[in-house]
Amino acid sequence: MAMTRSLSRPPSARGGGRRRHRLMGTVAANIAVLAVAVVAAFPILVVVVTALSPQQDVLSWPPALFPQSWTLSNVPGVFERLPVWQELGNTVMLSVSVTVLSLVLDSLMAYALAFIPFRGRSALFVTLIVTMMIPFQTLLVPLYKMLSAFGLVGTMVGMVIPRAADVMGIFLLRQFFIQIPQDLHNAARIDGASEFRIYRSIVLPNAAAGLLTLGMFNFIGNWNDMLWPMVMSNSAEERTLTAGLALLNGTSLGTIPYGVTMAGSLISVIPLVVVFAFIQKRFIEGVASTGIKG
Repeated sequence: MAMTRSLSRPPSARGGGRRRHRLMGTVAANIAVLAVAVVAAFPILVVVVTALSPQQDVLSWPPALFPQSWTLSNVPGVFERLPVWQELGNTVMLSVSVTVLSLVLDSLMAYALAFIPFRGRSALFVTLIVTMMIPFQTLLVPLYKMLSAFGLVGTMVGMVIPRAADVMGIFLLRQFFIQIPQDLHNAARIDGASEFRIYRSIVLPNAAAGLLTLGMFNFIGNWNDMLWPMVMSNSAEERTLTAGLALLNGTSLGTIPYGVTMAGSLISVIPLVVVFAFIQKRFIEGVASTGIKG
């Protein structure tokens, strides 16, 4: 009977019903996306508002989303309490050095695992994957003792070397490399190209999205890292900005300067936003291709 009633409707009525359903679906999807965007943006809003609020408004009870007055005094407060430029320079040096070294070493290892046949290659790859399950915190003490024995504690070299290669990066790049047509690789070998020439002239250009994605992950991860720079530094001149902000809270006598801390967080994020703005399109393409083909 229901089928009879549906067939009895005129075509224009059925078309109008489908358009109405599509419109309702689109509206519901937009509302859901807007809700997720508001939830995701709320912590950022809290940081910005706190950075621009006087301390008494931040500590007022009941808490208010917006302060009774606005102030910029927290920004110079960051420069008074921390050697911002020194710590920012250390952050840049750590992030750039680790990113460059990791791209080189990870891509070489990924190339060997993807293209060079040797005995035990599969076992080596599985072993590397298993090591990804070991938390970094369990390696912290033995790693610190080893670097201390070499006299590298408190130096930038000591911060960079343990992170110069990363299993996650090797895995990610290997997944990109194996998607490159094998015919290109075979043709280059027939023409007499060396393995390094194939790696440099064929594999790397075709895996640019993967390299960019890994580079961005490494750069952001090391820029925001707090634990390792805190462990490896002995003074404010050796710390990164994130570690300095963490110690600013931990060593403050009396009330924690929340406004100053949030202003420092905003200062530390600005370079990341600038970098991401320049490579946003390629970075999203790389993440998307990793999710589809990886």
